[in-house]
Amino acid sequence: MKMNRLFILLFLFLPLFLTSQNDYQGAREKMLINDIKSRGVKDKLTLQAISTVPRHLFVPQELRSQAYRDGPLPIGYGQTISQPYIVAFMTEAIQPKPEFKVLEIGTGSGYQAAILGQIVDSVYTIEIIDELHQRSKKQLQDLAYHNVITKSADGYFGWEAKGPFDAIIVTAAAEFVPPPLIAQLKDGGRMIIPVGTPFSTQQLLLVTKSKGKTKTKNLMFVRFVPFTRTTD
Repeated sequence: MKMNRLFILLFLFLPLFLTSQNDYQGAREKMLINDIKSRGVKDKLTLQAISTVPRHLFVPQELRSQAYRDGPLPIGYGQTISQPYIVAFMTEAIQPKPEFKVLEIGTGSGYQAAILGQIVDSVYTIEIIDELHQRSKKQLQDLAYHNVITKSADGYFGWEAKGPFDAIIVTAAAEFVPPPLIAQLKDGGRMIIPVGTPFSTQQLLLVTKSKGKTKTKNLMFVRFVPFTRTTD
């Protein structure tokens, strides 16, 4: 009798589940075409990752209906999940390759780390807010991103023990480029970081390193949450 009831419940609710998943897939494909490809993102690995990662699983349950709109969404603790176009743009800007080891500063929801995890060999990501770190760590583990390694710490200092890195992505606005991150960037590497005044418009900078020297280029104006530091 119990088995019969289970089959009945599956019969009733499975179509609803499949419809929901199909809706998300359709919304993700629409986002990819209308908000990312149409705005100039061309890197095949980046586009494939965006088309694969379920962004709705990285936002709060009550906001999942908005997951594939091209805008940031709050994830708690004063933080946001970045606009999909910005995630794609920043990913493409580091010119990711399958053999890369990448450092991310500001795990947040874990979405950017998941995008990178679809492309590169290994991702090391740091989140200063421990509650967000624990949440994103679990989500990444549940989705089997075993090549994404997380840590709760002050991202200003990077992750020296795991460096140097082929690329670095910073997802919070700093007032200047942290010297430890420059030191941990490989020669020939690329870093993308928003720099400027908190709660105002910042410059999204591409930092390249060659023969120990760095060059910076302003890619666009953006607005990111502030780069949080420990107060100890």
